Amino acid sequence: MTTRHLYLARHGAADAFGELTDLGRRQSDLLGERLAGVPVDAVWHSPLPRAAASARELARHLPGVPVAEAAELIDHVPYVPGPAETPPSWRGFFDGYDEAEAASGRRLADALVDRFAKVPEASPVDTHEVLVTHAYPIAWLLRHAMDAPPSRWLGLDSANTALTVIEYRTGLPPTIVMFNDMSHLPPDLRWTGFRRTVRP
Repeated sequence: MTTRHLYLARHGAADAFGELTDLGRRQSDLLGERLAGVPVDAVWHSPLPRAAASARELARHLPGVPVAEAAELIDHVPYVPGPAETPPSWRGFFDGYDEAEAASGRRLADALVDRFAKVPEASPVDTHEVLVTHAYPIAWLLRHAMDAPPSRWLGLDSANTALTVIEYRTGLPPTIVMFNDMSHLPPDLRWTGFRRTVRP
């Protein structure tokens, strides 16, 4: 049975302009060290600079592995919930999203799932792919793997360079192997990208 292994990672810590910081480069380097023992076939990254730089940094530990941009991995709101499905703490977040923006985000979310959340039909062997992206696309893929309601992507946060692994097998539901694992990071590099109140 063919298995597609997706290794999802949020980009490293970035500055206010969306550029990778020295801390983010170190996080990405440590993630690359962790992935060096995996038979990675490809590294895909969001078009945004912080994700592209993170992918290049971690790929230094994966010699010969192709690194390429995937437009579906760009940072976006995958689903704007209706008032009844929006938790009170999130209601203000969606102010200003119009129907066109919501529809565009949903199209991107559908394209993301269509490209990555299944076993490639043409592959007779297992594949291992690293996706360097953002918190919301990771949350959307995780929600999809759980077959949860669309609004459930809310609150599925990822730390910078935290590792989430999902496996896809033909004819079976996806397997969530791990979510938001930061064991490759020392304590002072963990929990970045989160509110300070949730950093233990």
